[in-house]
Amino acid sequence: MSVWNEYQTKSFYEATSRERANYLVDEGSFRELISPIDEMTSPHLPVLGEAVSFDDGVVTGVGKVSGRPVFVISQEGRFIGGAVGEVGGAKIVGIFQLALDLYEKIKTKYPEDYESRIPAIVFSFETGGVRLHEANAGLLAHAEVMEMIQKCRGKLPVISLVGSKVGCFGGMGFVCVATDLVIMSDLGRIGLTGPEVIEEVMGKKEFDSADRALIYRTTGGKHKYIMRDCAYLVEDSIGAFRSQIEAVLQMPYEDIQKLRSIGTAELVEEQLQLVALAARLNPKDAKDVWKYFGNEDPDRIPDMFYDEFMQKVKIRKRGGI
Repeated sequence: MSVWNEYQTKSFYEATSRERANYLVDEGSFRELISPIDEMTSPHLPVLGEAVSFDDGVVTGVGKVSGRPVFVISQEGRFIGGAVGEVGGAKIVGIFQLALDLYEKIKTKYPEDYESRIPAIVFSFETGGVRLHEANAGLLAHAEVMEMIQKCRGKLPVISLVGSKVGCFGGMGFVCVATDLVIMSDLGRIGLTGPEVIEEVMGKKEFDSADRALIYRTTGGKHKYIMRDCAYLVEDSIGAFRSQIEAVLQMPYEDIQKLRSIGTAELVEEQLQLVALAARLNPKDAKDVWKYFGNEDPDRIPDMFYDEFMQKVKIRKRGGI
């Protein structure tokens, strides 16, 4: 068995950013851009006495999935919690620009047959948000990434992956759900504000950041799937994420865009309905919401294995609450 095949069974949650980048794409196809050998490090961290990383906590490159060009971004949570700074943000923006440039070239060369050839962007999130060490530079990087996502809309698929240790929090939570679709495992977490910050501001009684079960019920993959904040829930392996990417890229781009969770007037209306529902239900726990959407035994959901969960779960319907 090749190394590539071995990594298909490796836990996505445990994998490093570089392992995810290399093994989500076809065997031997990944080429890293702005790698550690280039020593592109943050100019801000040394001033603050902080250590730097030669990839600034973000792996970027290009590969193929079933022969189709895919631009890859993969964050590393072990470096400053995957927080985005100036250099990491510039690498991410650069990948988006390369993908858009290739899209335009393909469309020009194959005007009658370009859709099946267009590239995709796969963004593996592992981040606590914007790097506060870099203040405005980090916030600007976040804004520039959001702008690039909007430039890609209607042109090429942008796919978010969430299933790594740190999860996806802060401003990057906005970035994640602004893409065409989100793929998660049940170990993935998405939220605007991290559990520790909520506890610090609102108190332990409001949200206990040490209660892992509570955190996963509130921000975890199963909850996001039930609420349709993610389009697909997969098992915790690199191969499972890769297989779902492969399946998505077989779909017409028009259908892929229908899997968005935010970004249209209709979806805004749905979110407003959910706010009204929350005010009416006044749920004390995510389990109350799960039950409302048809899950008769919500207490069992956190302990269900993947196969049982996917067979029995009832998810929120689109277009109405």
